[in-house]
Amino acid sequence: MSRFAAVAFDLDDTLCRHDHDVDALYRRAFEEAGVEPFGEPEELWPLLDGPPDPDDRVGYLGAGFARLAAQHGRDVDPVALAAAFEAVADESRVAYLPGATEALAAAAAAGPVGVLTNGPEDRQWAKIEALGLDDLVDAIVYAGDLPRRKPHAEPFERLTAALSVDAEETLYVGNSLSYDVAGAHNAGLRSAWLRASPDDAPGAYGPDHVVDSLAEIADLLAEGRGADGREPGGEAATTEPEESR
Repeated sequence: MSRFAAVAFDLDDTLCRHDHDVDALYRRAFEEAGVEPFGEPEELWPLLDGPPDPDDRVGYLGAGFARLAAQHGRDVDPVALAAAFEAVADESRVAYLPGATEALAAAAAAGPVGVLTNGPEDRQWAKIEALGLDDLVDAIVYAGDLPRRKPHAEPFERLTAALSVDAEETLYVGNSLSYDVAGAHNAGLRSAWLRASPDDAPGAYGPDHVVDSLAEIADLLAEGRGADGREPGGEAATTEPEESR
């Protein structure tokens, strides 16, 4: 018997990742915009402001291209370049992260399963369809179509209502501290932070559980000690000491 009545997951960079040839996509965007290429994808990503804005992805990317153009002394229309990047991107080119299918199966054995993504349905559906997720989960909430997105409580409340479970009995798994962990906390769900590296620390956030791979979710759902070495209701062994949060 699982300690949770339901499990839900973030989508991007939690269950799946883009499966593009990033270098080819980057060059195609410049071709589409009729601009001589400059910079590299590895230079662009650090210039973006946090997670993508589902309401204005072109503006979000455009700000990054504007900074990159300034660094390379180029006079271009960054919004047109960002629009070209969006036009050539194929949202269906996604792949499950390692352990994702096993985590989904373990979650389904424990109870209803949900997905909560900050993106709108018209953008995220191609990923859902490509992954076959619609047949594997009981509810999908597209917070990008709601008045408030993560980390606000509303999308999580929609999720637990769709799954017909209480918030405190629901585990939410996500890779973002400021969106997934904070949002789950605000709505009363338990959180499992999927960190990118074992060296990453939660900082000011206090996830209930910390996992380094989705392969750990099955153990975390099992009754008794979880994958993070904690008893139900106990402190996670991999979280920061209280005074450093």
